[in-house]
Amino acid sequence: MNASVNPNGPLAAVDMGSNSFRLEIGQLSHGRYRRIDYLKETVRLGAGLDPSGMLSEEAAQRGLDCLRRFAARLSGFAPGQVRAVATQTLREARNRNAFLLRAQEVLGFPIEVISGREEARLTYAGVAHLQPSNEPRLVIDIGGRSTELILGQGRTPRAAESFSIGCVSLSLRYFPDGRLTESAFRSAQVAAGAEFEEALQPFARHHWEQALGSSGTAGAVSQVLHAAGVTDGRITPGALRWCIERCLEAGHIDKIVLPGMKSDRRAVLPGGLSILYTLAAHFEIETLWPAKGALRQGVIFDQHERLLALGQARPTDMRDESVAELQQRFDVDVTQAVRVATVALALFDQVMPESEAAAMTDARRELGWACALHELGLMVSHHDHHRHSAYLLANVDAPGFSQSQQRRVADLVLGQRGGLRKIEPQLASEVFAWQVICLRLAAIKCHARGEVDIKALSLQANGRDAVLTFSGPWAETHPRTVFLLREEVAAWTRSGPLRLSTP
Repeated sequence: MNASVNPNGPLAAVDMGSNSFRLEIGQLSHGRYRRIDYLKETVRLGAGLDPSGMLSEEAAQRGLDCLRRFAARLSGFAPGQVRAVATQTLREARNRNAFLLRAQEVLGFPIEVISGREEARLTYAGVAHLQPSNEPRLVIDIGGRSTELILGQGRTPRAAESFSIGCVSLSLRYFPDGRLTESAFRSAQVAAGAEFEEALQPFARHHWEQALGSSGTAGAVSQVLHAAGVTDGRITPGALRWCIERCLEAGHIDKIVLPGMKSDRRAVLPGGLSILYTLAAHFEIETLWPAKGALRQGVIFDQHERLLALGQARPTDMRDESVAELQQRFDVDVTQAVRVATVALALFDQVMPESEAAAMTDARRELGWACALHELGLMVSHHDHHRHSAYLLANVDAPGFSQSQQRRVADLVLGQRGGLRKIEPQLASEVFAWQVICLRLAAIKCHARGEVDIKALSLQANGRDAVLTFSGPWAETHPRTVFLLREEVAAWTRSGPLRLSTP
């Protein structure tokens, strides 16, 4: 992320949802948000997943064509001004990495696949900023292939869950031929009820005072109800029954004609209505209000906070809070983590040119997080603790992290010791290779858990050649550590992508 980007200037969010792709450009200054531009295209990426979880080329091409148009609008934006996130369809797609490579090339910016809970957190952030309230609230976001439920108060989410059911997936399964029947609606509602059953207690009626529906499905139904004069836009059980009855009268998706409804919403309306009616019945929602704010605004607000943090001497954001919480949960030796981070970051600064300092900000922070959590797995077992650490880190909920960045940190942790072959694909990235070598050298330097002398080691880079030197007095008093460091040099000589040597 470019530290020189003005946090109060224009920022852009690309939301690659399962039904629609959205681009929002906005500006947050002095606590006030101003939308500059908004583009939306119905892509139906989620409809392109086959039963084996492969994304079809046709659906992929629809997504790429849309991103190409978004890229034209984002011409001139710096990397730190744009954040692109992908949700449930790309969480599921087995061939997502191949698609992401093409998508990032077309868009011109990195794309992060975010977890369901991170999607929920960012959605709540969008709603909380644009529709502030101190009331305990339930926020519902029905997407194409997932539905998020969030309980929160003020700007703080207290509980957030994501469920693998959405308006696209439910419509495809229970209304595949477009026919609209009472039995199909009943079956869809039973399936939705089964998915949400585990949430009945955590999100029960006594936990909240107001219910809000964010984004596409709730917004579309609200517009229909208002245009038809059924309600003033609020969504009620009775109003939902009215919508379902109109669908049954139509008999087929292609024949649905409702005031205020756009034609691209028809194909996914039955699934969306089934989810809404199920939620209203099971969670005793008498009134669901359409919400201001959604995932895309939450992404912009989160990016704004990250940019503000980068302006501080020691930047911190939600990711640092997650790392601290994980350290506490897994009883990490924080003193040792600080020792390793001190040495690793000092080495990393030596091999990264100052001219690339801004571009390396995220890489440096990733290395710091890996140092902070490299002993996470000791809670499981001392034997192969690096493997336990990497597994936990790759699979635990860590608010603020995208799945892709969380995986990179986990891969760094996996590479802290042992052979290099297990991370060979990742080592193709030169920056990742430098991160790994700095972490491994720091772990060796600090293995005795003694005082840290950051001047004891020096690492110099010349292309892909690295020269490790030790200070004479320190080397004389630490022969065992020097032995381990020379063994590390030999390991990189045998199979490392960087050529590590000592004078």
